[in-house]
Amino acid sequence: METRVAVIGIIVEDPGSAEKVNSVLHEHSSAIIGRMGIPYRQKGISIISIAVDAPQDEISALSGKLGRIGGVSVKAAYAKGY
Repeated sequence: METRVAVIGIIVEDPGSAEKVNSVLHEHSSAIIGRMGIPYRQKGISIISIAVDAPQDEISALSGKLGRIGGVSVKAAYAKGY
């Protein structure tokens, strides 16, 4: 199956949601190329960037699962042609 390269941006506004976010990311760990997390203490949020290489439907499923977690915002950006 053809894969796509994408970056998923995640903003965690509710610290109580972090465990659920990590659980979902663990479920899809085979698709994750890399991860960067930045705690922004002054605002009380965490910013996470995930680079993935997976089929389009898996990236969409991952983004959707993350977006359904309360206190979490998610956006995905896809590379063209990879």
